[in-house]
Amino acid sequence: MKPYRFSNAEVILFLFLCFPAILRSQNNLKDSSFVPRVGQAGKDVIWVPTPDELVKKMLEIADAGPDDYLIDLGSGDGRTVIAAAKLGARALGIEYNPEMVQLSRKNAEEAGVSERATFIKADLFEYDLSEATVITMFLLPDINLKLRPRLLDLKPGTRIVSNTFNMGKWEPDYEVTADSQWTNWYTALMWIVPAKIEGSYKLGEGELKINQDFQNFFGNYKKGSDSIIIRDGRINGDLFTFTLKEEKYSGKPESNGDLSGTVTSGERKRNWNAVRQKSTEVHSR
Repeated sequence: MKPYRFSNAEVILFLFLCFPAILRSQNNLKDSSFVPRVGQAGKDVIWVPTPDELVKKMLEIADAGPDDYLIDLGSGDGRTVIAAAKLGARALGIEYNPEMVQLSRKNAEEAGVSERATFIKADLFEYDLSEATVITMFLLPDINLKLRPRLLDLKPGTRIVSNTFNMGKWEPDYEVTADSQWTNWYTALMWIVPAKIEGSYKLGEGELKINQDFQNFFGNYKKGSDSIIIRDGRINGDLFTFTLKEEKYSGKPESNGDLSGTVTSGERKRNWNAVRQKSTEVHSR
């Protein structure tokens, strides 16, 4: 199914709609000399807080926990970072508005998670995201698309979770909705960064050619005059599966670029290895 692209007019209309969940979220903010306003201008987006129930859903599908380093892009009042820290994750909020940064630090201190929840004033397009295991965001569709190449270059298995807005042709691996569906902003989308395996490989006495389209891939295996089409090619982080005829392959890329794993045919299972051809170029999407 072709992913839906929001028009600028739709985005502006949605962002300025007044709906109870957002108003409740704003009213629950702690007392402060600085009080953010729903719809206030920012560097790249206006501020609309993610409802707390959806924050919970976003962290649930990402399975965020003590082993994670979460970075929230455009962290606003800090609610997503603070919620992640309460789950034991180490969490960082990237926010361009210095008053929002100070408010977030105050909120984290009051929640008792300052040791795990930190906030900095920075440009989300310039900050190094390479150490993150989870990225969360509530940005605009065009900004998601601008970020997409950088996100695809993160370590395979990194989870990217967005409030409502998609990544264009990169379809989400998971999509969930909040239990209470108010006017807008009740959908969480998650992508798992796939390993890059596109290329040509020597497999046995033949050649395995893989063409990758984000987490999906296709291609064929040629041996002499025979050609077998790859079916059901799918990548989940650095783990992939595909089928050649009735044989089901699973595996992962090696550090040298080769592929290896197991292949199952009926009740028989054996190991396999495919050697990357040196002339292969991997293309980022």
